[in-house]
Amino acid sequence: MAITDRRAGRERRSVERFKVNIEIEWEGLIGRKPGTISDISTAGCFVLCSGEVDDSENVKIFFPLTDGRTTLFWGEVSNHLFEIGFALKFIEMSDAQKEFLEVYTDTLQED
Repeated sequence: MAITDRRAGRERRSVERFKVNIEIEWEGLIGRKPGTISDISTAGCFVLCSGEVDDSENVKIFFPLTDGRTTLFWGEVSNHLFEIGFALKFIEMSDAQKEFLEVYTDTLQED
């Protein structure tokens, strides 16, 4: 039986993503846990963490702001890798949240 590497082949993402290292907290069915966003786009992100999630689970991401507060994003787990982390597709975003991500990723393009 041949094993197919899902990462091989054409890029499935339709929006540009950027490598980052953002310490966050996330909350799913197992409670609130720490994690690190390792890449982000206006459509989603990848969270490095050891917490358990299930594909299609809805989780909250508490994204840190420069003033010490956080902003909340909801997302749906599109893929998870046990003890590594999970890919998250942002869902139910307000216009303000969409604008925040657009401005944030625009600053990453300039780097």
